[in-house]
Amino acid sequence: MAENVTSLFRSTAAHSPSMAALTREGGEGAGPIDFCIPCNPYFPTPAMFDDMAGRLRDIITYYPSSADTITAELCNLLQLPPQAVAMGNGSTELITWIDHLLVRESLAVPVPTFGRWTDQPMETGKRVDMFPLQESSGFALDLAQYAEFIRARGTRVAVICNPNNPDGGFLHRHSVVQFMDAMADLDLVVIDESFLEFADAEAEPSVVQEAMLRPNVVVLRSLGKNFGLHGIRFGYLVANPALAGRVRSMLPKWNLNAFAEHVVFMLKNHGQEYAESLHQVRRDRLDMASQLASLPGLTVYPSQGNFLFVRLPVGAEGTVVRDRMLTEHRILVRECGNKIGSSSRFLRLVVRPQVDVRRLVSSLEQVLYGTRRGAAAVPELANGTSYSSGTAAVDRLVGSTNGAGMAMPMPMPPAAVPAPAPMPMPTPMPMPAPAPAPMPAAAAFEPTPPGVPARGGLTAAQVRGTTGPGLTPAPATGWPNAGGWPNAAGMG
Repeated sequence: MAENVTSLFRSTAAHSPSMAALTREGGEGAGPIDFCIPCNPYFPTPAMFDDMAGRLRDIITYYPSSADTITAELCNLLQLPPQAVAMGNGSTELITWIDHLLVRESLAVPVPTFGRWTDQPMETGKRVDMFPLQESSGFALDLAQYAEFIRARGTRVAVICNPNNPDGGFLHRHSVVQFMDAMADLDLVVIDESFLEFADAEAEPSVVQEAMLRPNVVVLRSLGKNFGLHGIRFGYLVANPALAGRVRSMLPKWNLNAFAEHVVFMLKNHGQEYAESLHQVRRDRLDMASQLASLPGLTVYPSQGNFLFVRLPVGAEGTVVRDRMLTEHRILVRECGNKIGSSSRFLRLVVRPQVDVRRLVSSLEQVLYGTRRGAAAVPELANGTSYSSGTAAVDRLVGSTNGAGMAMPMPMPPAAVPAPAPMPMPTPMPMPAPAPAPMPAAAAFEPTPPGVPARGGLTAAQVRGTTGPGLTPAPATGWPNAGGWPNAAGMG
């Protein structure tokens, strides 16, 4: 595999080759240990896999039910109204439809983040206003400064990923709701909660209930990541019925496959196992962060996702580390040099069981330090090279596609040695730190009154299922306690 590793990474349109491609390249045996794809390693249970294997013939032979049928079953489990939900063939399908249907001219997103939130709107000619998260503040998102940035740019759509990918940064629910109300005049606010099930910073972090009451908010949720089933492409969004209906009306009737249907209908009997899997991931995250932090020169950032964002020691280049980890130790890691706002000094490492983490740490020690800690075994970069910083994506943005999208210059990480740039780029000016702007008081931004219809949709009272002058409290959404399922945070 060693001689083909670089070509494997260069030939894929994704950030990494698929596990199938790596397994084929490696010949006989299983693929590498996967610290790259953020997937729950404890769910489904072995018994659930046995059940699926026993029904494989029927699952792959026959058409699945319609998406409406599968969505209705999921909504019954989540205690959500089906008219406020749209299920997609993975979250990327829903991101694509959100872009095509709901993003008219411009979109703001903090970076680094999930690449489809920058790449998808650029591919359709939208202006992408990127708000750089600062390494000096641990990549934390300041919502007041982000709101100020959106106002200054005149952006019409705002995106927040909570927790953020790749750094795992977390925002508390009350802050997100306050931001949503402050942005009530935008065309759209998207809250991507794809990794929220793994968070434990607060008991009820999801804003799905608030999204259904507002005319311009969409919440995106993942199923493949949480259930450890990336190969089954399924996820869902929650919004006011008017927005959810627009997306749902464009989806193919059979956009969900029979594996997705089988899993969704299995879930009601496995709530306790799912809750336990989330608890175990959270415990493993703490243990893994502690072990990685013991490596000299390695920085581990706080995370509420099922992954950890780490900065390599000075002199270690991410693509070299990635390739050596794969070829010498059969461990796949996510090098983040192609993420706008990141560089090749950063890796995203998925939380895995302790036995795998011990192997990861031991392998990193050998690659980074040789036989003893403190003696860097990964050489400095040769002359004429520099850290990979997603420069191709930045060049594309600043150049022919979306030059106006970069509202502020983002200083690129310095090269290990001076090197001429492959193409002329403007010298970035130091970015003044904006003074923290106070978030508007929550009282100044009232939620949609119960009797006021959303754009072409139902009133807030109708969404809640009430007809009186007030709103009755709704149960927590996500994974309800009924039937053994955990709540929105996965806390049983």
